[in-house]
Amino acid sequence: MNINGDLQINKVDICCGLSWGDEAKGKIVSNLASSGNYDFVCRWAGGNNAGHTIYLNGKKYKTHIVPCGVFNNITSIIGPDCVIHPESFFKEVEYLRENGFNEKCIKISPNTHIVQHFHINEDKEKYGYQGTTNNGIAPCYGDKYLRKGIRAIDCPDLSEYIWDEKLWGNVLCEGAQGFWLDINYGNYPYVTSSTTVPYGACSLGFPPQKISKIYGAAKIYDTRSGTDPDFPETLLEDRDLMKLVEIGGEIGTTTGRIRKTNWLNIDKLIFACNKSGTTDIIISKVDIIEELGIFKLFHNEKIINLNSINEMKNYITTNIISNCPLVTTIIYSYSAETI
Repeated sequence: MNINGDLQINKVDICCGLSWGDEAKGKIVSNLASSGNYDFVCRWAGGNNAGHTIYLNGKKYKTHIVPCGVFNNITSIIGPDCVIHPESFFKEVEYLRENGFNEKCIKISPNTHIVQHFHINEDKEKYGYQGTTNNGIAPCYGDKYLRKGIRAIDCPDLSEYIWDEKLWGNVLCEGAQGFWLDINYGNYPYVTSSTTVPYGACSLGFPPQKISKIYGAAKIYDTRSGTDPDFPETLLEDRDLMKLVEIGGEIGTTTGRIRKTNWLNIDKLIFACNKSGTTDIIISKVDIIEELGIFKLFHNEKIINLNSINEMKNYITTNIISNCPLVTTIIYSYSAETI
């Protein structure tokens, strides 16, 4: 253990989701990492129940547990509050290797817990009603907190990837899922099994005083994979929303399921910004809602109808600036552009 390691850290930037996941966090992290300003890219929670889609030189890549720093040859750490299924991990490593990326930069915290086959079976048998990905995540976390789990340090097959727990320089932390899937803030029990808020990243071994920027990711409309009474099946019967699904390609990276889609809930977005401490908010897929040509959002539990994309952006900006004192920057992102 490096007792004084945190004193060598210059700053920590964090990217977190402000919605229900699928907010282009992978794109944001990959773009930030490509700047050459970071020494580490780290995941702090979740397992291969998450998914990131990255486009490099016109080609699409997908990851589920490995942080996006791997695409820029930056040391990419799977943190101690993550869970890892070795078989899935090695498949992902092989996929990255075959596509020309350096797997040697991938590291796993010795305290990361191991998803075992019986965790996956238990997940399938008991928790399907919660809309899980059937990857054994919740049972693995359950064993961790029952203090009977197996950690990465206990698995010889992972020995070459074990991280020495040292951080220095500039650190970028990559969130999984989103604020409204957080174990504490989401629509319990239809939540993930770990904390998605950015302060959970401190589990990697740095003090919160080192946090510089918090990049909050959202879309200009809301989507949700899996089961949640707040996203009822009737949404799949709405012609306009299903057109939004089609134009936006709203299919889950990990599950392949159609994401239920709804108009942006600006009240929830404001709440998530304030609770997460977001300083820079990136709102993506502006071109998708523009192509649809329907500009709606929820505010104060009412649907607000707007006349154009500019009017919609101005409405969102005004309300975020008025209600989110920590937000200093708002960026509207189009699907094909670099953030």
